Amino acid sequence: MVLSDKEIYGAIVKQKYLYFIFFAIMVFLAFLIDISVGSASLSVNDVFTTIISPNINNPTANVIVWDFRLPKALMAILIGASLSVAGAEVQTILDNPLASPYTLGISAAAGFGAALALVFGFNSIVLGSNVFVSTSAFILSLIAFMTIFLVAKRKTASKEVIVLAGIALLFLFQALISLLQYTSTDEQLQKIVFWLFGSLEKSSWGTVSVCLTILLIALPLLAIDFWKLTALKLGDEKAKSLGINVEKLRLKVLLYVSILTASAVSFVGMIGFVGLVPPHIARILVGEDQRYFVPLSALLGSLFLSLASIGSKIICEKGVFPIGIATSIIGVPFFLSLILMKRGYSL
Repeated sequence: MVLSDKEIYGAIVKQKYLYFIFFAIMVFLAFLIDISVGSASLSVNDVFTTIISPNINNPTANVIVWDFRLPKALMAILIGASLSVAGAEVQTILDNPLASPYTLGISAAAGFGAALALVFGFNSIVLGSNVFVSTSAFILSLIAFMTIFLVAKRKTASKEVIVLAGIALLFLFQALISLLQYTSTDEQLQKIVFWLFGSLEKSSWGTVSVCLTILLIALPLLAIDFWKLTALKLGDEKAKSLGINVEKLRLKVLLYVSILTASAVSFVGMIGFVGLVPPHIARILVGEDQRYFVPLSALLGSLFLSLASIGSKIICEKGVFPIGIATSIIGVPFFLSLILMKRGYSL
């Protein structure tokens, strides 16, 4: 029996939706396990019951889940989705599978901003609050974006110019971070290094609300241009022949990517590979169609960071293991295996 083109297309779309359902379930299970794992062990059933009916369960479980673990688990999902979506779109507008928010120097700029606040003690103005570190990191990230924006606008926003400007900023801010580390005291150096490693420990319901709001605003704005971004993969000339203003599109998406990255990094520090590995897997599974590629990248990013959070707790059950180290430990061999497979895309 020979299937028609319509039937073949329907089968492909059905398979893509099955991927969404499967990974959504995996994210939910990882979310529950992430909450249950810790110094005070809770069963998955206890976690689920506490979330659904907090007044029925015991008070100790309520405090552990609602005040400590639930915000961190939600931040892992939101940060994972934000960085993965940012990575997916950077790879699209730059037409480079090795690109990520780090390529543009935005994460390094956030690191420098946080280091400035930690060295000069801006966060001591509000006792017990990390708001000035996050604000400083966010502001420096936007300054990095504005620098790339001005350079790209002057040079017709070509992907080569954006990459070169990003690399220049990356090395600049890394050098400035090293300078601050060199001149800081031992206590300041310890704070800077721990922040640069990345951690979910400062997560709160306030940071969850901010990241959720930014993600919910950015995703629909990106969705408006999904067909244009899909067409961009055909090449600049073909995209222009379809009536797409390629330069304007790149700069607009670059803004959304910068805000997503800045909001994520400013709260949890520099976490690597989240913007690199999940988009690669999504591309292998569903291809370049942005309608499926971006949402699946978000799901895979959430799953990746949730698993990293679980792994970091297992490695150091009684203490705090930086999640940025966990993502690198998981991400490096996984990324190398993806490169060796070379399935579904070419480097």
